[in-house]
Amino acid sequence: MPKSDTGRIRRRHNAWRLDNRGTTAIEFALIAPTLFLMLFGCMEFGRMVWTEGALNFAVQEAARCASVTPSTCGTASQITTYAANEISPNYIPATAFTSTTATCGHQVNASFVYPFVMINLFPSTVTLTAMACLP
Repeated sequence: MPKSDTGRIRRRHNAWRLDNRGTTAIEFALIAPTLFLMLFGCMEFGRMVWTEGALNFAVQEAARCASVTPSTCGTASQITTYAANEISPNYIPATAFTSTTATCGHQVNASFVYPFVMINLFPSTVTLTAMACLP
């Protein structure tokens, strides 16, 4: 190989090695899956915590309604319907709630299997429960 060809190859190799165009796109492509997984995971976790809080609120309000306003919440079906209506409509069905009369008073329980929106990312299920009892 002639000396001029070796020098030309070396210059091209150095130019290619020092050229950093496109490195940002490659770095983003490497980091993006982890970034989006963390972002959507935080959103799902926040939604689940909100649902747990809403479930607790609904059973507390239903137990209160059964204790304070028996004309509105006199039967078990009225209590469970009231509890389901306390949460955003059609989000948690009335069948997730149960109402009994316990030694502490009117007891309302809820059990709800939380549906993850991104089921492929989070294949497990979580059962959320709540209980309230008022005299």
